[in-house]
Amino acid sequence: MLTVRNLAKRFGGGHETRVLFSGLDLDVASGDFIAITGESGSGKSTLLNVIAGLDSADAGTVEIDGVRLGALDDRQRSAFRRTHLGFVFQAFHLLPYLNVADNVALPLVISGCNAAERKARVACSLAEVGLAERASAHVRELSGGEMQRVAIARALIHRPKLVLADEPTGNLDVQNADQVLAVLRERVSHERAACILVTHSAHAARAAQRVYVLGATGLHCIVPG
Repeated sequence: MLTVRNLAKRFGGGHETRVLFSGLDLDVASGDFIAITGESGSGKSTLLNVIAGLDSADAGTVEIDGVRLGALDDRQRSAFRRTHLGFVFQAFHLLPYLNVADNVALPLVISGCNAAERKARVACSLAEVGLAERASAHVRELSGGEMQRVAIARALIHRPKLVLADEPTGNLDVQNADQVLAVLRERVSHERAACILVTHSAHAARAAQRVYVLGATGLHCIVPG
């Protein structure tokens, strides 16, 4: 599903150059749920952005589902993200003026899915994350754990090949974090997607099949799957 080879990212130039990572290799298959940990500022979020084609690498290649992102122009990369990638963030990024169902439906609206199919798929997705009865609720009425489950339903509604989760439990207590991680892992497995979880939390990382630490010389597996 995902093949990363010899990836490098630097900031600055000359004597001020800072190498975030180099020589980074990673293989992720359908159904894999991996975690990437590392110190604050080590480049975890930057790595996700490079994998998603939101940021450019200084060297190396990223290939998702057989497509090399570096061979696409900006418009093609944007279209590819809409169909192949799902995103879950620490800050949820739900739209407060929409209810739960409309937030989850957004990727389908953007892709041009018809109203009847949208309604059916949203109802199914909310049931799968345990929020069927909250479809008409507004974001302000939800708990943090509920908001993150809505975000997971939205990230998976268009059946992406790869889910990128950036500190998705960072704003949650341990009980809600465990529930959200269980839902995320179950839904990714059910959809036969792959998931990369970036986290600073060793507790959250334990939900993954494999755990890597990111450093300047790349990824180092500390819990092999």
